Amino acid sequence: MLQKASNMSLGPTLPELTARARADLRMGVPVRIGDHLVAAAETLTATRLDAMRAQPDHYLAITNRRAATLNARAYDGDLARLNLPNDADIAWVHAMADPADDLRTPMKGPFNSLRRGDADTARAAIALIKSARLLPAAFIAPATQTDGLTHLPLADLTETLTTSSPLDHIAGARVPLQVSELGRVHVFRPQDGGEEHYAIEIGNPDRAKPVLTRLHSACFTGDLLGSLKCDCGPQLRSAMAQMGSEGAGILLYMNQEGRGIGLANKMRAYALQDQGFDTVEANHRLGFEDDERDFRLGAEILRKMRVDQIRLLTNNPAKVAMFEQHSIKVIERVELKVGENRFNTDYLSTKAAKSGHLL
Repeated sequence: MLQKASNMSLGPTLPELTARARADLRMGVPVRIGDHLVAAAETLTATRLDAMRAQPDHYLAITNRRAATLNARAYDGDLARLNLPNDADIAWVHAMADPADDLRTPMKGPFNSLRRGDADTARAAIALIKSARLLPAAFIAPATQTDGLTHLPLADLTETLTTSSPLDHIAGARVPLQVSELGRVHVFRPQDGGEEHYAIEIGNPDRAKPVLTRLHSACFTGDLLGSLKCDCGPQLRSAMAQMGSEGAGILLYMNQEGRGIGLANKMRAYALQDQGFDTVEANHRLGFEDDERDFRLGAEILRKMRVDQIRLLTNNPAKVAMFEQHSIKVIERVELKVGENRFNTDYLSTKAAKSGHLL
């Protein structure tokens, strides 16, 4: 007997389409948001630029942080929409997104910023490009020929990008560690296809008491290579050692490299620091905010692990506030002042002065 056909669609959901769009943008393929074509300026090619410029009313969207660096007016508040000069080529578009040569060629204007029209498409485009860990600059044109490009509805995409994706517990297993033979590693995967995050459980934390916890963002250079430009590696090892010494704790290891901008952009920020800019100024010149991380993910992982009260190993008051806002009670902030050296003194001073870290 034939089974009745299912009414369930096999097509991708909006989160799945969003993940596909991120991959497209990273490869230089434009996507469609609402009635517009959007390409990441960083990966845009000359051929696709010419094709998109054939459409009227095209423009380049950059964040207000990047606009301030370029002395362009951000009439839309959080971003600027710029008309392209007639002689602008692909090198101009790339230079508008990437500040690597700003000091060598500082005069890129004058710019003609758009005052009228809806900026919602530009706002969603930049948010999507940021989530793909690309430089936050978008080339946008009306969509006339889409040629099978990934299509995202504007209103739904805006909601998707501002909502933290649910996490699923994928796997967990015992891993004996130097700090404790009673170690377990748990892997959590977001439903939107984003990067996985990890929870390292040391010992057998008593859920009836505050659990010693560290929310640690991945730092390839500090955690793995022993970089002296930051204090991340010493903080990671000190936090794990304290958990081992006390017999229990949870380390949340979040794949949000470079305060959420990704390793490539972090290296760009390092190059700008070599030009004399501090860590916050470097992020702003790239078009990012001081901190682009989503700390809500850490709170969700703790809830899935049945932890609702913690002793938080951190110098960052923003982490304390975030956990409190998401139903995780911070009973105590445990300071973690380690890792200062002659290479990162200015970096730590900037974190204290501009980002509020208690150092």
